[in-house]
Amino acid sequence: RPLLNLLPSAMADDDMDALEPLDPTVQNILDQRSLKWIFVGGKGGVGKTTSSSCLSVLLAKCRRSVLIVSTDPAHNLSDAFGQKFTKTPTLVNGFENLFGMEVDPTVEIEEQDIVEGIDTSMLSELTSAIPGIDEAMSFGELMKHVQSMEYEVIVFDTAPTGHTLRLLSFPAVLEKGLNKLMQMKSRFSSLFAQMKTMMPQLGDASEDALIGKLEAMKKVIETVGAQFKNPDLTTFICVCIPEFLSLYETERLIQELNKQGMDCHCILVNQMLFPPKDSQCNLCCARVKMQKKYVDQIDDLYEDFHVVKVPLLPNEVRGVPALHEISQHFVKPYSV
Repeated sequence: RPLLNLLPSAMADDDMDALEPLDPTVQNILDQRSLKWIFVGGKGGVGKTTSSSCLSVLLAKCRRSVLIVSTDPAHNLSDAFGQKFTKTPTLVNGFENLFGMEVDPTVEIEEQDIVEGIDTSMLSELTSAIPGIDEAMSFGELMKHVQSMEYEVIVFDTAPTGHTLRLLSFPAVLEKGLNKLMQMKSRFSSLFAQMKTMMPQLGDASEDALIGKLEAMKKVIETVGAQFKNPDLTTFICVCIPEFLSLYETERLIQELNKQGMDCHCILVNQMLFPPKDSQCNLCCARVKMQKKYVDQIDDLYEDFHVVKVPLLPNEVRGVPALHEISQHFVKPYSV
């Protein structure tokens, strides 16, 4: 699917025209009971947090336990639900099975746990020679923590596209980096011997403690990485608005997800205008005409996707009642 196809009208093959349009709702996501990880992402300012919050509200109606995690450093999850979330899962007000948490997946390694008597600042120093592995290891710790919570499904409210793509590449980066570190472990003995003489607080800690930590993390990341590429367990929902830059970035995101082997078959188009047919608002009519051009391109480009069109509401979406209201448009197409 060439990226530049977004500029002219795209995909006009006769056989594509013959395809039946897919259900324009997220019902397919709700019905796929095997899903464990659901990522929601897209360009900044298109409504990712509202969309992921609505999705988690819908999932809470049909799943045993749901966790929504914000990995955007500029957290908005607390604002969406109208309550404060932290890095510890917190029950969402009005629910018995929906929990929320806000974390930074790229926190410094020094802020993480102490490893069997070894200060993790030493681990940070050892990994600094491999670009990107420090953030990847932080992500690894996050995934290890989240996975141990045993929620039935976990929804990720991600940062804007560039950060999200980097986040999703962490399992591969970490696996490669840990393999490199494991190959270097034969050199650790002399390093630890020297460090013990200079740092008595290490006590009886040995290189085996650090290697054990790395091997445990490597196992978790291999498992998570395999799950991310399994469409039965993981899917990515793209969020956009009917404007050129958002559509262009959505196509770039989908291409990158394809390269990484991640499933993506659902697109949420937010901020759709549906004015009455007899509307005299010149601005509304102009915006509708502009939106129609890009919606037509979305329909042409993504005939094999579930494209959900969500209306722009007169009020901002904040609090659980508002999320319940707009989430209905995720499962029932909007009509004027």
